Amino acid sequence: MTNSLAKAQVRAVLDRLFSAAAEDAWPQSYPTDPQAHADALAEVYMPISADGGKLLYSLVRSARPETVVEFGTSFGISTIHLAAAVADNGKGHVYGSEMNAAKREAAQANLNEAGLAGQVTVLPGDARESFADIRGPIGLVLLDGWKDLCLPVLQSLEPKLEPGALVVADDVSFATMSDYLGYVRDPANGYVSVEFPVEDGMEVSCYTGA
Repeated sequence: MTNSLAKAQVRAVLDRLFSAAAEDAWPQSYPTDPQAHADALAEVYMPISADGGKLLYSLVRSARPETVVEFGTSFGISTIHLAAAVADNGKGHVYGSEMNAAKREAAQANLNEAGLAGQVTVLPGDARESFADIRGPIGLVLLDGWKDLCLPVLQSLEPKLEPGALVVADDVSFATMSDYLGYVRDPANGYVSVEFPVEDGMEVSCYTGA
């Protein structure tokens, strides 16, 4: 079986990005405007954890979704894991989102270096708008952008989720994810949800249908 995460070309890119991310220096305050917020964090990686990346890869390999949507591409660490799984499945496409132009360019360069650019389209602008043209059904969603927007982004995508679609949210230990967790953990909203104990927490929710 193919495992692109073990390929030297992919591993070298991920090792470099994780090493750079370990040096992240966060600003003390952020603008409230989403675009200004994104631009203020233009040099901050904000990555998933290595174990979180392996979980994402495994979920995509298992579910074999035709369409994968990622809210919050940043420098492309999570995107590479998703794209590697799509490539190994031999089908599907990843649609990412990134508001900051420099990060979009860097993510594209990292995907090119990893040999996975053909599996990904990184969309510019606010994901609530840029995702509007993605055709369903969507089989897997990763929510790793601004935490206060995870719930609105999910709700905007719900009409396109196929029954059984997986929704993965990162950093669920953050207080700003409380509204999101309350939503996906309420069976009335159509999800079966469980937290995975990776760094900062990942919530994996199965959409059972409206």
